[in-house]
Amino acid sequence: MRPMIERTVREHRRALDAGEYSSLELTRAFLTRIEEVDPMVGAFLTVDTEGALRAARESDARIASGASRGILEGIPYAIKDNFCTKGIRTSCASRMLENFVPPYDATVVEKLRDAGAVLLGKLNLDEFAMGSSGEHSAFGVTRNPYDSRYVAGGSSGGAAAAVAANEAVFAIGSDTGGSVRQPAAFCGIVGLKPTYGRISRYGMIALASSLDCVGLLTRSAEDAALLLELLEGEDGRDATGRTFQEMGKPMSDSRLRVAVIPALAKGDAVSLEITAAVERAIAVLQRHGAEIGEIELPDPEQALATYCVLSAAEAASNMARFDGVRYGKRSEDFDGLISVYANTRGEFLGEEVKRRILFGTYMLSKRNRARYYDSALEMRETIRERLKETFAQYDMILSPTAPTEAFLVGAEESPAQRRRADLCAVYASLAGLPAISVPFGTSRAGLPLAVQLTAAPFAETKLLRVARVLEKDASD
Repeated sequence: MRPMIERTVREHRRALDAGEYSSLELTRAFLTRIEEVDPMVGAFLTVDTEGALRAARESDARIASGASRGILEGIPYAIKDNFCTKGIRTSCASRMLENFVPPYDATVVEKLRDAGAVLLGKLNLDEFAMGSSGEHSAFGVTRNPYDSRYVAGGSSGGAAAAVAANEAVFAIGSDTGGSVRQPAAFCGIVGLKPTYGRISRYGMIALASSLDCVGLLTRSAEDAALLLELLEGEDGRDATGRTFQEMGKPMSDSRLRVAVIPALAKGDAVSLEITAAVERAIAVLQRHGAEIGEIELPDPEQALATYCVLSAAEAASNMARFDGVRYGKRSEDFDGLISVYANTRGEFLGEEVKRRILFGTYMLSKRNRARYYDSALEMRETIRERLKETFAQYDMILSPTAPTEAFLVGAEESPAQRRRADLCAVYASLAGLPAISVPFGTSRAGLPLAVQLTAAPFAETKLLRVARVLEKDASD
C-alpha cells in the first residue's frame, strides 16, 4: 500500500472506514505536507487550517456514528481560487480581488461540503485564468513538482501541482481551452474536462462563458469518475446546464474505433517524445482490440486562432465589470470616471490580463467584428460539424494533450508562442466535448508525458473506461 498522502480516493475510503487512520490524522498529514513543500511549489494561495481541521473532526464524528455521507467523507481536497468560497478569500490570483471574501459558495463547493469532503484551501492560477504556464499569478509562480525549473502549466497549475506534490487527494479546476488538461499532463496526473454544462459553473468566476467548464484533477481515472458522478447535474442557477443525451456511436460491445489527427499525432508542431507517446498509446489500444483510423479536421492552427479570438472577446466582455466602480479595488489616483477605469485597471491587473482585454476589445470593435469575431464563430461551427461527423463513425479521438512536455519557467517566448500550449486542447473546448488527459510515460528529462482522449457529448463513461486501459499499461 502506498504512503498515506499518496493514496487515491478509493484507497482513503477503505482506510477511513476500517479505522486505519482518522480524517483528522489525514488532514493534519496534508497540512504538514503543504507547510513542507509548498514554499517551493507555490500551489496554494490560501490554506484554511482551522476550517479543514474542524471539517475533519465533524467527518470523524459522522463516520463513528454510522452517518457517513459517502465516498468523499473526510477526504481532503483543494480548489482553484476562481471558485467562490463563503468566508474564504477568492482572489483569482489578482490584485484586483485580493481582499474579496464571497458571501456564498460555488455549487461544486456546496456539493463537496455536503458530501463530507474536507477543504484544505485555495489554489494558485494564472490571473483570472488567463495563461498556459502558471507564471501569470499576481502572487507568485507555480512550479512543477517533478522539477522546479519547469512550469506546472496553466491556468489550473496550482491545482495540478497540489495533487502531483501530494498536497491534496484531488483538486477542482476550470478548463476553458485546456486549463485542466494541459497542467495535468505537465504534472503527471489525470485531468478531466467534462461535457460543457455537465457540472454547474455557478460561483466560478467567468473567463469565457461559452467555453468555461469545471474540471477535475485526480490521481486516477477512477477518482475522476467518482467525482463526476457526485458533481454532475442540473442547477437552476446555471443557465448553461445541458441535459441532452450522448450523441455519436451508442455504447456496445462492438470493436472500439479510435481516430487520430495526423497533424497532431505526428505533426511538426508536436515534440518527438510526445509523438512517440501517442504511438505507444495507439499500440496499447490495438492490443486491446481497437481499430485505429485517421481523420481530417480544420487545421489545428486555425482552431487555435478561433479559440484565441473567441476567448479573448468573451474575456474582454466579462472583465468589464472590474472597473473600480462595480467590482474589485479602485485606484486612489483619479480625476474623473474615465481615469477611474484606466487607473484601476492599470494598477491592479497584470500584463497578460490587460493584453487579452485589449485583444478581445479590438476583435469586438465595429470595424473588426465581421472580419475576426464573426469569422471565428463560423469556424467554430465548422469544427463542431466535423466533430459530429467524426463521432458518428468513431468512439473517440486520441491525440497529445499538449504539443510538448513542460517548459522552463521564464522561457523567452512571445505571448503567441505561449498560447501554442493549447494547440491540442482547443478542439474539445470549441465543441463543448468531454476530454481527458492521461499520464503516459516520462521524457528523457524526467518530466511527465501524456495523451488525450476526446469523445462525443456526455460520453465520459467511454472516455474513463479507455483512460483506465491506458493508465494501467503506463503503470505496469
